[in-house]
Amino acid sequence: MIEIKINDRKILAKKNQTILGVARENGVKIPHLCFHPALKPSGSCKLCGVEVGSPSGKQVVMLSCILKVKENLEIKTESELVDIHREKAFNKLLQMAPDSIRIRNLAKEFGVTVTPPPNGCIRCRLCIRVCNEIVKARALKMVKTQEGSQVMPGEGTCIGCGTCANLCPTNTIHIDDHDSVRTVSIKDRIIGQLPLEWCEGCGKMYATANFLKHVAQSTSSHPDTKEHHHLCSSCIKLMSNRATTEREHLTK
Repeated sequence: MIEIKINDRKILAKKNQTILGVARENGVKIPHLCFHPALKPSGSCKLCGVEVGSPSGKQVVMLSCILKVKENLEIKTESELVDIHREKAFNKLLQMAPDSIRIRNLAKEFGVTVTPPPNGCIRCRLCIRVCNEIVKARALKMVKTQEGSQVMPGEGTCIGCGTCANLCPTNTIHIDDHDSVRTVSIKDRIIGQLPLEWCEGCGKMYATANFLKHVAQSTSSHPDTKEHHHLCSSCIKLMSNRATTEREHLTK
């Protein structure tokens, strides 16, 4: 048997055992993804780095799945050097698999800060600008969070017009009409759920009550505003075509 130290704890190991193997047998946690006991270790994921003294006396990080035990070897699984190594290794893996829940959960387990998961938003602010400047609902804003700047909803201000979804260049914002309710989402985060109104012409659900109220209030002071009718775009176009046809008929 060979005596080594892991985190100042004396442990007896078998000849040719790896540090990762010894650690696993003795309840010492070291992160790893590419290791399997039935296969020869490759060190591909680089997560299992541990701090060890080199012949020159300098402390270095080596991969515990490959490093073999030797007499009086001293290992640290937690140190500043190990933290730096793990953060680089985790973030490199996430560059290749940014949506991997397993990698992110493993990083969280070992207290490693990693890049936030992508949500498709490129922070172009088109949604915020059109909501503020054109729609004037001011329902969206950019907020600084621990995961970086994020587009966030204002409290109860979304009117469900869908303009932000129509302008979003990456289709990160989307709308879903179901069971008389329109849901507006930024990827998986719901920013608004509003009841839909029925078109008086064809009976189709076509716009939210909040949007129609917003339009009515925004145009109430216009001198050419007429009585509002709840009509979808198809019915409005149909009525407009009929009116044009009638005018043409009368002028002949």
